[in-house]
Amino acid sequence: MGTFGVLDARSNGAVALVFLIATVAMAFTAWSYARMSVAVPKAGSVSAYATAGLGRRSGFMAGWMIGLDYLFIPSLAALFSGIASHALFPGVPVWVFTTAAVLLITGLNLGGVKLAATVGLVALAVEILVLAAFCIGAVVVLVHDGPARPWLSPLTGLDGFTLAGTIGAVSVAALAFLGFDAIATFAEESTGSPRQVGRAVIFCLVLAGALFVLQTYLGALLTTTTPTELAAHPDEQGTIFYTMISDSIGSWLGTTVTTARAIGPVLSALVAQAAVSRLMYGMARDGQLPAALGSVSRRTGVPRPAILVSAVATLLISVAASVKADGLDLLSSMVTVGALTAFVFLHVAVVGYYVVGRHTDRRVLHTVVPVVGLAIVVAVLVLASHLALEIAAGWFVVGLVILILRSRRRQGTTTADPHTGPGAVGSPPDG
Repeated sequence: MGTFGVLDARSNGAVALVFLIATVAMAFTAWSYARMSVAVPKAGSVSAYATAGLGRRSGFMAGWMIGLDYLFIPSLAALFSGIASHALFPGVPVWVFTTAAVLLITGLNLGGVKLAATVGLVALAVEILVLAAFCIGAVVVLVHDGPARPWLSPLTGLDGFTLAGTIGAVSVAALAFLGFDAIATFAEESTGSPRQVGRAVIFCLVLAGALFVLQTYLGALLTTTTPTELAAHPDEQGTIFYTMISDSIGSWLGTTVTTARAIGPVLSALVAQAAVSRLMYGMARDGQLPAALGSVSRRTGVPRPAILVSAVATLLISVAASVKADGLDLLSSMVTVGALTAFVFLHVAVVGYYVVGRHTDRRVLHTVVPVVGLAIVVAVLVLASHLALEIAAGWFVVGLVILILRSRRRQGTTTADPHTGPGAVGSPPDG
């Protein structure tokens, strides 16, 4: 609901088609996650997978790029909450509600994974009930009054189909599916078989994709504002779904949905912040980030320093975006570009681990699926926001610089050690 306006404007109204394509596109990535989560059941997710399949340096860069994604996901979710809350109380600035959301999720995550899981489950149940109420109300209105747009327009576009616009919108819609990476980061806290993580990834992708297509199809049919008007007024994109509900179904449901969306994104931000803290914890434990981030609280068992670092970054990013008219669009693009770049490492890691590393007899399967997934990811990346790509490129360069400096420092330490440096007794020959 939060990105509906952005996607509707970019795809010229074909928002349901956007989510349908995104579901299929992400299925290949979900498969790669499922395969690697079985082989490497560790916290750190794509960073750990790339390390196993491609080596430590690639593992660092994969973690670095997915880190960009996870720095922006909780910020985006907090901004969603701030926008929806502002719609309920227009007199209070968006940044105030956004700040409150960040403080709330940080407190819950510091309280432990069980507390966060309980709160998340309750919020999920409420959101499902609200979504069901919207779907029923939308169907009643469509049967009684008819659609505001042509019946097939959510799949074909309004006044013509645009391939570039639709694929570009897919690059933003993909962020709605990034939860399966968060699932993978909790591999070490799962009490069942490692295969359960992969099954959860696939299950969530299919269920979420079906719900996204359904609600955006109904929403598009009831929206009277055209995609052209939304593109010309980006400040309305974040609230158009709530406005549509109030105008077409009733203010009572509009208020209910807006209230749920003011609280609901806290769930997404909660999981995202927990996931990035596990990512930083895993990378720090492997010596790829400062060691202080690799510690956990004895009382709650959570990576407290990593959570606090993530909270500070989330607060700065989300508040900065909340005071910009196009902050929602920019954050949406940034989240997706960081994740998609990390997915490139993921797909290559599957080939590296299973095919090159000879860990499977089904080499064709473990080559074809990742290659197709890689092609889809690259195609979506090419059509992503230019500003987001530039920022991601800068982030990538910074990661390379850090990697080079760390490698030189490690080499310098090794050379200075007479027991491990070149020429030491028992050391292997150069090369």
